[in-house]
Amino acid sequence: MGLLEVKDVNKRFGGLQALGNVNLSVAENTCHAIIGPNGAGKSTLLNCLVGKLIPDTGSVMFDGQSVLGRTPFEINQMGISRVFQTPEIFGDLTVMENMLIPCFAKRDGSFALHGIRSVLSEGELRDQAEQMLDDVNMLDKRNMHSASMSRGDKRRLEMAMCLVQNPKLLLLDEPTAGMARADTNNTIDLLKEIKEKRDITIAIIEHDMHVVFSLAERITVLAQGTPLVEDTPENIKGHPKVKEAYLGEAA
Repeated sequence: MGLLEVKDVNKRFGGLQALGNVNLSVAENTCHAIIGPNGAGKSTLLNCLVGKLIPDTGSVMFDGQSVLGRTPFEINQMGISRVFQTPEIFGDLTVMENMLIPCFAKRDGSFALHGIRSVLSEGELRDQAEQMLDDVNMLDKRNMHSASMSRGDKRRLEMAMCLVQNPKLLLLDEPTAGMARADTNNTIDLLKEIKEKRDITIAIIEHDMHVVFSLAERITVLAQGTPLVEDTPENIKGHPKVKEAYLGEAA
C-alpha cells in the first residue's frame, strides 16, 4: 500500500464526468507525476486530495487514514502540504513573517494574523524559519517584503512555508507555471535537493515535460478524467497512446 491511495474515485459536475473510476497509488518517498491535457481532471483530483472537493464515490487514504470529510486545515495537519499553481503567500508581509505563520500553525494548530508580533519574539520558531530559509537559499531575503520578489523567489518561499511544517506528502500544482527557463531549472534543482535531504513523498501536476522527466519516478496519465496509463518515465516516453495524446511525435 502506498502512502497515498486513491480508489474508484468519481466526481461529476452536473452532466460532466470530471473523474471516472480513478485509481492511484503513490509510494512513500517517491516523486509521482500526474500529467494530461487541460480538462483531463488533474486539478479536480488534486482538490479531492486536499479537501476542497468531496468525491461522489470512492476513497482517498493517506498514511492509512481517510481524508474524506476532513477540512483542508485538518488534512494539512495530517501531513499533506500543497504548493499552488499561483504562489500563495502574504504579499504585505516580509519573508520571515510569511515563514512564521506555518511555524505557529503547525505548533499550535491555529493562527491569527494580529498575533504576528508575539510570534516574532519566539526564538525557537525563528530558528526553524531561518533554517528553512537557509535550506532554500533565501536567508538573505528574510527581511524583504514578499510582494516585491520575482515569481521564482515567491515559489521558493511558498515551498519553504510548506516544508517548515515537515509534511509527509508535498503536492505540487504546476510549480513552474509562468516561469522563465532559468527559474524553472532552479526549481527543478531545489526539488531534487529537497528529495535527497528529506524523507518526503512528492506528487506533482505539471505540463512541462522537461520538469516531469527531470523529477518523476512514476507517471500517471489522465485522459478525460480516467487514468490512461501509469508507468516509469522511460516507458511513458515510448508509449504510443501517450505520445499521440500528450507528448507529441517530437517526444
